[in-house]
Amino acid sequence: MFKAIMFAAALATAGAGAVYAQATGGTTGGTTMGPGAGSSTRGPNATMGTTGAPAQLMTTLPQHASAVSNWYDQNVYDQQDNKLGEIKDMLLDREGKVQAVIVSVGGFLGMGEKDVAVSFDAVTPTQRENKFWLAMNVNKDQLRSAPGFRYDRSKQTWTVAER
Repeated sequence: MFKAIMFAAALATAGAGAVYAQATGGTTGGTTMGPGAGSSTRGPNATMGTTGAPAQLMTTLPQHASAVSNWYDQNVYDQQDNKLGEIKDMLLDREGKVQAVIVSVGGFLGMGEKDVAVSFDAVTPTQRENKFWLAMNVNKDQLRSAPGFRYDRSKQTWTVAER
């Protein structure tokens, strides 16, 4: 549960930065803000005590936004409704847009699982029986043969898993 809350907070923070940059045109007092301008406050090399732009409080929510909880730790199914795996992580670019999802596939009770990266656009959200449902046009064999990844806690990033 704590991991899900931290994941949601991180995604909300990244999204808020993108919203603020869009709302302000990315400039403050004639100084360009964005990737490569000024010091970074994100990532493993961020310095403590560095503050970002003031938070923009929203009075309305984006119309077509989807909650992270609809994706994180949710099952993913193939076109025949067979369970393929479970979303374990979502990878964001510097602007806060989700680029890929990490899907844990195979295994039984946590043994023999493999984490594969899938383009965010390859996962299709739908509604089934009034429930949020995630599907992909792929089969289990394709996922088994895909390269595996592992999360390196010391680098705070995903890396190719050794075979």
